Amino acid sequence: MIEIKITGRLIAAARALVGVPQADFAAVAGLTQTELQHLEASGSARVTEERELAAVGKALDHFGAVILDESNGMGAGVRLKFSRMDVRQITRLESEGGAVGADDSP
Repeated sequence: MIEIKITGRLIAAARALVGVPQADFAAVAGLTQTELQHLEASGSARVTEERELAAVGKALDHFGAVILDESNGMGAGVRLKFSRMDVRQITRLESEGGAVGADDSP
């Protein structure tokens, strides 16, 4: 199993990429805004506490960001979880609406 090194800079970069304020990211993560500010302020220091790693992972997944580990001589980075085409398709499916039918899943 590959362990990705999550740092404060990567958290801040992922948050900026998806355009989410600290308060919203912290709320989804289950962290206080002060805790998130502390993590981001730690710069390139690794996040090592399991609770914080799980919380950050939950928020990254929720907002559709992925942290990429260093590889092929390149540094770590962030990427959107979904392509633009995926986002359009998800948006279209979520906005279909309509009455619930007998053949709909529970």
